[in-house]
Amino acid sequence: MLLLILLALPLTAGLLLPAARGGRCPVVAGVLAAMGTLVVAVAVAVERPAGQAPLLAGVPAGFGVDGLSAVLVVLVAAVLPACLIVAAAEPELRTGRFSGLMLVFTGAMLATVTATTLAPLLMAWEVMGATSWALIGYRLDDRGATRAANVAFLTTRTADLGLYVAGGALLAGGAAAMALDDTATLDGGWLHLAVAGFVLAALGKSAQLPFSFWLSGAMRGPSPVSALLHSATMVAAGGYLLLRLAPALEAAGWAGPLVAWIGVVTALLMGLVAVVQDDLKQLLAASTCSQIGFIVLAAGTAGTQAGLLQMVAHAAAKSLLFLIAGLWLAALGTRSLSGGLRGAAHRHPAVGAAFTVAALALAGLPPLGLWVSKDAVLAAAATSPALYAAGLAAALVAACYSGRALWWVWQPAPDTGPHRMRVPMTATAVTAVLAAAAAGAGLLVFGPLPLHPDPAPHPGELAVSAVLAAVGLLIARRWAARTPAARPPTPWLRLEPAARRGIARPVLRLAALLARADDQVLARVPERAAHAVLTLARHTDGHGERAVEGAVSGVADGARALGRAARRPQTGQLHQYYAQASTGFILLGALAVVVIVVR
Repeated sequence: MLLLILLALPLTAGLLLPAARGGRCPVVAGVLAAMGTLVVAVAVAVERPAGQAPLLAGVPAGFGVDGLSAVLVVLVAAVLPACLIVAAAEPELRTGRFSGLMLVFTGAMLATVTATTLAPLLMAWEVMGATSWALIGYRLDDRGATRAANVAFLTTRTADLGLYVAGGALLAGGAAAMALDDTATLDGGWLHLAVAGFVLAALGKSAQLPFSFWLSGAMRGPSPVSALLHSATMVAAGGYLLLRLAPALEAAGWAGPLVAWIGVVTALLMGLVAVVQDDLKQLLAASTCSQIGFIVLAAGTAGTQAGLLQMVAHAAAKSLLFLIAGLWLAALGTRSLSGGLRGAAHRHPAVGAAFTVAALALAGLPPLGLWVSKDAVLAAAATSPALYAAGLAAALVAACYSGRALWWVWQPAPDTGPHRMRVPMTATAVTAVLAAAAAGAGLLVFGPLPLHPDPAPHPGELAVSAVLAAVGLLIARRWAARTPAARPPTPWLRLEPAARRGIARPVLRLAALLARADDQVLARVPERAAHAVLTLARHTDGHGERAVEGAVSGVADGARALGRAARRPQTGQLHQYYAQASTGFILLGALAVVVIVVR
């Protein structure tokens, strides 16, 4: 019953809210529904219920909460009310449509993390993708946001095809119920095919290389959307799926190392992309790809608890950073670090302090949350010196882009415009709570939740990581002071242009070729067949009718001739009848003699 309430509450409220009129009503109703969802999520995490219901013949819809999903359930439900409260500071987001979409998305995410079989997970995954498209393109008059929503949807949708491949492999491999835990028990090629499908879908949803570019365009959406979708939920869904399937990755042999290397390369390269961004939301988006890369690295090295700890710490810090970026955008009208955001932290010191805590946590500075979580991930990857070294490099880069953002927002504020920035008290309170969560997330390793990484990071490793974070912050401070003002943004590693040239254009050209073939070849087959039928009908009408009429006339003429011939012997004279009978008997006798002789 608790699981049903957990899923039904946000979904039902989200479907009803778009019908509400504007004003305070949809905002209050949305926040109340979100808070109710959080209360139920905590109860579910404590009780950890499980159950299933029949869906299709032999395919149940299974849901359950275990140590892994319990953390995600509370995390997702906790971020939602914070996002809705801060979103109320923007007038255009005080609508039932916005609150409803956020709630429906959260309900789909909760269904994703609690699903134990593939069928309900696939349904929730699809709803999550559809609502993310609607939220990214929320501003209907912004054509750039609409285009970005389409790119995000099509990119992730292409990768989502892997889930259908995995489902087919599960069925063909004998796992009729399609339970996720059965993936590791498949035999031979079905195991490799299922794992490949899951990995493809997870990498696409988590914006890992080569799919990272969709997250750049998604920043055209409202900042509260980015705080929910692109810090704690949607991009985390792929990482969660890989953590859930860590035994299957290990059973496949090749999948674990591949996933680990994709994660660490994404963490490093997308961190370098974040370093050169002047747009604050673009910096945060690129850093999201980088930080999720650590979660993917943990999944590839069987560091499930380390990856889960990284997910929680990153969600707390990154959701706060996105929300503050949205507050600054609403108040100052800019996202440029070297432009209008220069000195933004001075305009509202409380918000600036919260931003500082989250940025330092993102940098991995002790004793803040991501310091412990990153080292836990690296400890799981320590069996490979190359992976460990690449992870350390990515951690150093994380300190660089975090320090660069901090340097700009704490520079002396320009003289133009008001020095103070008006922020609602509720939004300020939310930033303070999230700052405390970002600072203390690392302490969860000492709590009752299943966040005790094994192997645990060595004190020496923690010390090295702390030194690297400090060095990275110093490098960022010196480098930021020497860099010029804002540069025009460039596509991330030029991945989107490459995807357009290598995938989109060939597909469109093939589609145009097939359409031309359909119009000029296939479409003419029924047309020519119809023409042939019409020609045959005309020929039949012109020649066949005369032949039939001639045949009928011939039969009639023959019948008349036979009638005339039959009347000639009928004279009525007896001697003629006698002669005819005698002739007939003679012929019959002759025939009998011939038969006897032949025998």
